[in-house]
Amino acid sequence: MRTSFGWIAVGVAVGVLLALPTTLIAQAPPGGFLKQNFFGVWSKAVFADAVTVTGPAKTIYLAGMGAEDETDGKILHQGDFLEQCRYAYAKIKKVLAQQGATMHDIVKITAYVTDARVRPDYAKCRGEALGDAPLPTHTFLNVSQLAWPGMLVEIDATAVVAAK
Repeated sequence: MRTSFGWIAVGVAVGVLLALPTTLIAQAPPGGFLKQNFFGVWSKAVFADAVTVTGPAKTIYLAGMGAEDETDGKILHQGDFLEQCRYAYAKIKKVLAQQGATMHDIVKITAYVTDARVRPDYAKCRGEALGDAPLPTHTFLNVSQLAWPGMLVEIDATAVVAAK
């Protein structure tokens, strides 16, 4: 009796495992992917608690972008947090465009700042950069210093677009 029950349980488990990939594939839109943002009660206007991506897609991981000049690496906008932040987001937009993506495709942002008191300015900058894009998941970290002297902010992002 014990042996029969064991084989039945194994058969059910195998059946569930074999059915699972089909179920996941069936949920993805044909030829594309579905991106959904999920929010908590208080976080809806601040960040997404989670972003899920279902379907065939290309994931783009952006390295930390800061105020380094694109030609010589010199830190621009010394002492001006808001302008450094705007410059970093402009670089993010440029790199995303090169990969066939936009700010709407970002699913995760991590911002590193050297002074947490700039949070209101950072929120303003991020809002300007994202425009009407849905708020991605977001982590805001205060660090003692960044990669180069004079950097006040560094931002990395992850975006997802339909695979081509």
